Amino acid sequence: MFKIEEEQKTDYTYLGLFSGAGGLDLGFELAGFQHTESNEILEYAATTLKNNKPEWTVICGDVREYTPTFKKGLDVLLAGFPCQGFSLGGNRNEEDERNTLYREVIRIAKYMQPRMIVMENVLNLRTMVHPDTGKSFSQQISDELSAIGYSTKFDFFRVSEHGVPQTRRRFIFVAFKGEVLKTFRFPRPSKDTTIKNFIYDLGQDLSIKLPNHNPFWGFKSYAHTETGEEIDKSEISIPVRLSRTASEGNPIRDFDSPFPAIDTATVWGWAKGNVTAERIVKDRTEGAMFVRNPESEAKLWRIHASKIRPFTAREYARLQTFPDDWVFYGNNKREFQLQIGNAVPVIFAKKIAMKIKETLEVLDGKAEYLIEAGEQTCLF
Repeated sequence: MFKIEEEQKTDYTYLGLFSGAGGLDLGFELAGFQHTESNEILEYAATTLKNNKPEWTVICGDVREYTPTFKKGLDVLLAGFPCQGFSLGGNRNEEDERNTLYREVIRIAKYMQPRMIVMENVLNLRTMVHPDTGKSFSQQISDELSAIGYSTKFDFFRVSEHGVPQTRRRFIFVAFKGEVLKTFRFPRPSKDTTIKNFIYDLGQDLSIKLPNHNPFWGFKSYAHTETGEEIDKSEISIPVRLSRTASEGNPIRDFDSPFPAIDTATVWGWAKGNVTAERIVKDRTEGAMFVRNPESEAKLWRIHASKIRPFTAREYARLQTFPDDWVFYGNNKREFQLQIGNAVPVIFAKKIAMKIKETLEVLDGKAEYLIEAGEQTCLF
């Protein structure tokens, strides 16, 4: 069973907006924070939150119509607002109406007056330009927070350098009521985290019983081929990319590197026995199946193996560092992958939370500010 160590409980509180399947919220609880409320618009994601944490107050509904019932003394407001309009994996459209949902965070912050705000999104927030002001969205958000009395510190992170076995990059805002706090520092990067300790066991042993995990060999595909060839007993299952076959990267992965970023669309899986991958020119003549661009000359990856199967929801969840006892609810595979792919990796969320807690404890006289090796005394 994959678990994450839970820190000692504190009196510090948090409230979650755009909570999704709970990655950011859960990370803060594991760091010792007390949950107050979570708001999430998708009913199946709200069901995931409610069933995993029946003691939580979860409000399912549009954030634009949401006013928290918890009013006094909130320490931290969390918000992983939608990234689809900013993301390279989405439509990257500055006019996308979801891009303005950060203003709901500002509205609720103005109402709640939390001591700190943590906002999470994709890296492109720092370069995409606001259509009304011409500023980057990161600067625009900082300016609007400043207008209600908050100063901000923001940075981007490659989460494989923070205990998560994938190369996903995230952008984090931390806002402080009043002046930027010299006692706050983001977590420092370490060496890359590899995937072996997270999914190797699930790939080799199909008898492991876990929630959201029902693995079986067999993958119907016009692109890849299950040959049925005899398998050498020494061969192991290897992770492979089964979709986006025009990608430049080789679809066969190893266990000694971080995984590519888990998203809401790419299909990954396992191949076992006589595994090969080659790039071929697709038949794009009239009558060929699934020809989206008949003018393209791109070569497409084709995998051949004795056996092929797609990842289960649990295997995706492991790569997002959700504990094995965190169960996902939904009506189909798409709803599972949307929840998992859109989540903040739990281990990364906890690392951010620990730095927030460290700052609050220094402010409240519960701990001393310790200068780390190589740290400048006037970082902020």
